[in-house]
Amino acid sequence: MWVRSTMAYRASFAMVVLVNLLVSGLEFVGISIMFSHVDVLGGFGFAEVAFLYGTATTAFGIADLLLGSLQRIGARVRDGTVDTLLVRPAPVLAQAAADRFALRRVGRVVQGLGVLLWSLTRLEVDWTPGLAVLVVVTVVAGSLIFGALLVAGAAFQFWAQDASEVQNAFTYGGNTLLQYPPTLFAQELVRGVTFVVPLAFVNWLPALRVLGRDDPLGLPGWADFLSPAVALVCCAAAGWVWRAALRGHRSTGS
Repeated sequence: MWVRSTMAYRASFAMVVLVNLLVSGLEFVGISIMFSHVDVLGGFGFAEVAFLYGTATTAFGIADLLLGSLQRIGARVRDGTVDTLLVRPAPVLAQAAADRFALRRVGRVVQGLGVLLWSLTRLEVDWTPGLAVLVVVTVVAGSLIFGALLVAGAAFQFWAQDASEVQNAFTYGGNTLLQYPPTLFAQELVRGVTFVVPLAFVNWLPALRVLGRDDPLGLPGWADFLSPAVALVCCAAAGWVWRAALRGHRSTGS
């Protein structure tokens, strides 16, 4: 329904997508400006940072496109309209994700994918079929991890009710963090996004394998291939938290 509503005004939709693409592209413009003054950033060249940016932005863009509407669940809890979702013969998660579905967010996906494809043509990498598959798996697994964070953040809003910015700190903030090399950050932060909130598995660890870089934490080589397993664990954990939030939900009584 929301897609049909959006496409009813095709020119308006095209302009909104273009604006969305350009606004999200300003992040990469900032990175380009930095590299106009330096040759390397944290030991990484421009093409390598573009690869990090492309994988992180594309993965987050896909998750945000499909599940970004979940950030409004807190408002639904406050005004009691979650009850409307509960009585319908469809999963509440699917309904909340589809609520006011914003197809314009595809602009971020297109922009991130464009930077990713450009970086692949500039990287000095001895490509093999295995590395090519790893790039695809990285984007897919990264999307699942970001999606799990969006679902877990939405579940938290059942208790906090006004915590969308807390959710954004881990999603939008995590996306910005992963656009830069891990060597720029303190090891305590890198450990935190590896072992506590596993954002490093979105792109840092598999990207280090593709780029032939050493892991700053000294993890074993097989850790670079754990993104799919970590994504499945994150999705299972997020699903459990979401179901627990629904079971504990109490109506406003209005």
